[in-house]
Amino acid sequence: MAVRFRRSIKLAPGIRMNLSGSGMSWTLGPRGSTVNVGKRGAHLNTSFLGFSARHSLYKAAPAPKPRQSVKQVQTFSLVCEVTDQGMLSFHDQDGEPVSESLVELAKKQNRQAIQSLIQRKCDEINSECEAVASIHLDTPAPDIAPKYVPDQFHRSEPIAPVLPRAKWWEKLFPRRVEQLNLRNQQRVMEYQGLLAAWKSEQSQHAYEQEQRRKLLEEDIYHDTAAMEQWLEATLQDIAWPRETLISLEITEQGARVCLDVDLPEIEDMPSKIAAVPARGLKLSVKDLPMVQARKRYMAHVHGVGFRIIGETFAALPVVQRITLSGFSQRHDPATGQLRDDYLYSVNVDRAQWSELNFQALEMIDVVEALAQFDLRRNMSKTGVFKAIEPFDGGVMRVDAAGQSSITNSPTTR
Repeated sequence: MAVRFRRSIKLAPGIRMNLSGSGMSWTLGPRGSTVNVGKRGAHLNTSFLGFSARHSLYKAAPAPKPRQSVKQVQTFSLVCEVTDQGMLSFHDQDGEPVSESLVELAKKQNRQAIQSLIQRKCDEINSECEAVASIHLDTPAPDIAPKYVPDQFHRSEPIAPVLPRAKWWEKLFPRRVEQLNLRNQQRVMEYQGLLAAWKSEQSQHAYEQEQRRKLLEEDIYHDTAAMEQWLEATLQDIAWPRETLISLEITEQGARVCLDVDLPEIEDMPSKIAAVPARGLKLSVKDLPMVQARKRYMAHVHGVGFRIIGETFAALPVVQRITLSGFSQRHDPATGQLRDDYLYSVNVDRAQWSELNFQALEMIDVVEALAQFDLRRNMSKTGVFKAIEPFDGGVMRVDAAGQSSITNSPTTR
């Protein structure tokens, strides 16, 4: 059992100084009711008839702990990218390369994030390659006529301002009343300007809606200029995987449409396929075999024609026959100059086109689908095209005829 010794020194009546191993404290007050003050705080001690009690008056603040030195951690901000060739690239925020030690540290600490980045790049490369062969999957059925759907005018009418009135005491100051009236006039003028602009926009919106209703419900059934306008707008809304230029001409009072399509060259087609290896932080990117690349090109150029024919029949219910010719620029082996070589030309009747199953487009081989119509094409099984003479000489041969041209920007789906 431990024994503690404490020495008590009486300084004055009711005041004692206590000395012990834990330090010095003071006892104040007569016996039976004292207050002890020390480094642990102040306590009230009372006793009566053999009973005693101890109450804490306040506790001393704990002694501050010695501050431990904090190890400073230096952080770095790195940017990781995956190139089209599948290579990982690390650099700082200024675009400068970083040391190999930092690259290895970044790979260890952010392995999952880097793997996700590699997978996204892999999906991007493969989806671009797949998109060129699936453009026909969004072809509409020919029996669904354009329908006018009104576009509501969503802008709310401006709210008239609440004009404050002069209080009874303000009427005693004419200058103050005059200033209030001027501010109210300014609020009214601003509101009238906003209201006039709102009414003008509402009228313009109503006019444009009526023009659109008239175009879709009346004009495209008898006016060739309106038909041309609506077909241009329809074809321009298509998101092509590669840039596509279309020229069109409407004849026979709208019953026939001639279309010329400037197809992309095989060199402009995506030719890479990617895969993520099971081990390591890398992306494997390889060139498509030439035969496979030609087959994808073959599927794309036929898919473009298939989609355009379908969009035209759906956009213009009065059209009964479509002549579509697709050409590409190639170097003339005799002169070395670029020339337009037609790859295929096809005549399609609406009745025959309607026999296709547009509910199962994924089951349709567009190369074979166009072959069942009146088709001119000189192509090998592996997608090697030889130039042909299109029906009617092609629309592009007669630029002076005044036909319309539509250019569509490429969009990767």
